[in-house]
Order: sequence, then structure tokens, then C-alpha cells
Amino acid sequence: MEEIIRFDDVKKSYGEKTIIENFNLSIEKGEFLTIIGSSGCGKTTILKMINGLIEPEYGNIFIKNRNINEENIIDLRRNIGYAIQGGVLFPHMTIEENISYVPNLLNKKNKEKTKEAVKKWISIVGLEEDMLERYPDELSGGQQQRVGIARALAASPDILLMDEPFGAVDEITRGQLQEEILDIHNRTGITIVFVTHDIAEAVKLGTKVLVMNEGKIEQYSSPKEMLKNPNTDFVKALVSRERKFCNLSEEEECKYSNAN
Repeated sequence: MEEIIRFDDVKKSYGEKTIIENFNLSIEKGEFLTIIGSSGCGKTTILKMINGLIEPEYGNIFIKNRNINEENIIDLRRNIGYAIQGGVLFPHMTIEENISYVPNLLNKKNKEKTKEAVKKWISIVGLEEDMLERYPDELSGGQQQRVGIARALAASPDILLMDEPFGAVDEITRGQLQEEILDIHNRTGITIVFVTHDIAEAVKLGTKVLVMNEGKIEQYSSPKEMLKNPNTDFVKALVSRERKFCNLSEEEECKYSNAN
């Protein structure tokens, strides 16, 4: 398959603390990559490096074989959707204005194209068009999160970055949002990089799972391979926790994962 994101020997430190070092990773186009690991292991740092929100002090990151250090950072971000926990919508804008913010920058005078994009994505994330005139504080947490996803996708980006996007909603809403993002991925084929602290979520959503610990890759494989053949003691502990949480046998685990 075609590579869309690559990290080459990347290093990042905060003060005297090195978060990641000699980090190498290749992500193929159309993957749904979930990243899981211990707190402070570098998950969000890796995510934010992809759209240039954080810069490494060493190494290079490539999007479609182009070094992002040599790209216009604004243009780069317009082609990468970004959804975080809580959605972080503009409170003074209506839902329609929130979703259309980036498409308006891209489409400029073609307002009809922007309106079509807004209607398309508000429907895909399971919301009614009559919500477009409301403001964020008039919506529930789950609805706000759906708007955040619609906004991230409205410009039809090549890549969608998601940083624990469902962590602040209740379990029922979380399950619904998981199904919706899986459906969006299946329908669009967009490359998704999704940070989570929940092993069950990582296994359910990912075509690939990246397990990290202290800035290093413990395993990078399909969910099925991770569940059947954990590489390290750290991964074994995660798998054991997943089996206990879901009360699954090893055979059932393979069915539970999306078996890629």
C-alpha cells in the first residue's frame, strides 16, 4: 500500500526530559491507526508533530513523501483534520459557522460548495440540519463532539488526527461515536490517527495498533496480531487487561478485533 505519513529518526524533548528518540514509523494511506500507551509516553506529541503543532529537534516527518519542514504550515494544516476531546468549538459561532470555518477559507467565494459540505457532514455524524442554527452551549457533550468531527472533516482532508476525542462523553454516547467514526472511515477511506488511553477502544477501532511505552514502540501490528502474539511484557499486560475487561477467550478476542 501507499505510504502517507513517515517519521524518520525523530527526537523530541521537553527541557531535560526526552520524550521520544530515534522514533521511526510508517503509516499507510487509508489506515485507521490507534495509538495507546502509558501516560507521558509521547502519544499526543507524535500526533501533534504530524500537523506541525509540535516540532522535533531532530529527524524528519513526511506527508505524502514531502518533508513538512519544507511545506507551508497553514496549507499543511488545511489538509489535515484535527479533532480533540470535547470538540473545542468556537462558542460565539453557530454550528454551521463552526463546521464551515475551514471550507470557507478553501472555497472562498463558492459558498454553495461550503453549504453542501456542511449538510453532508452534519448528516454523516448523525445530527439534524435544524441544529446548524444553534450555538455550542445549546448542545449536549455528545452532540458537540459530533460537530467537532464534522468540522474536522468538512474540508475533505487526507488525514484525520483525533486526540482522545471520546474521552469526555458517557459510555453509551462513546459507543455510538465509535460506530460513527468506523462508518466514516469505511465510507471515505481517510487515514485516521487516533490517540486513546482505552485498550478496548484501540482494538475495536484500529486497523493497526501502535503500543508505546516511555517513548518507544512496544508493538505495531493489527489488533488481531497484538491480541494473539503480544511482543513484550508491557503489551501482554495490556492484552490481559483487555481480556479481563471484555471477558473474552483467545478465540473470541480474534472475533472482537477487526481482524486486519
